[in-house]
Amino acid sequence: MWKRAVVGAVGALRRPFSSEGGGISSAVNSMLLRSLKDHYLEVSKMNMPPKVSPPSPFSIVKGALDSHGPVLKRSYGEEEVSVYVMRLSAPEDDDSAMDQLFIHVDVSKPSQKESLIFLCGLYEDALGIHSVSMRPKHQDSGYLLIPSQYTGPVFAELDDKMRDAFHTYIEERGVNESLFKFLQAWLYVKEHRNLMRWFKTMGLFIDGEKPATGA
Repeated sequence: MWKRAVVGAVGALRRPFSSEGGGISSAVNSMLLRSLKDHYLEVSKMNMPPKVSPPSPFSIVKGALDSHGPVLKRSYGEEEVSVYVMRLSAPEDDDSAMDQLFIHVDVSKPSQKESLIFLCGLYEDALGIHSVSMRPKHQDSGYLLIPSQYTGPVFAELDDKMRDAFHTYIEERGVNESLFKFLQAWLYVKEHRNLMRWFKTMGLFIDGEKPATGA
């Protein structure tokens, strides 16, 4: 739906126009603004999923909808567990992307300069670990730096006992399929907000208006 909406929004620019003459430019702007407004109104009427709370003891990170940071956090003893989420890429006409999520789990300790990082596929009824690595933390923001050292073996090549132990480790910290419903709904809302913001800021730019702070 959203990909079709974006295609429709820019469709007005496909017909070639001469760059000469202010009248033509004004007509193009009006056509594009009208299309952006129509799609903005269409998307604004889309139904949001029912509100879902994250499983206890995870809490939603304040401002997560407007950032690229973690979505959920919890404490586990002296550790802090942070969960990031994104949707797995899929073909344009494949609705299965809504049924599989990609999560990045950061397990950190105050006394350690590195975090234990899990990259996982999350489904409604299962969680699969793709990789496990140690990576340095940025001291100020907590965001991860791009790794510049060996990040460990291919997870699938580890023996069964070690793979099972890592699964148990992450599940003990509450990272399992119980997070799926919340993260799926949260990601839907975030993508909806991003699309609404895209239509709005694009329209303000074309119209020559300055976006309001936080638009």
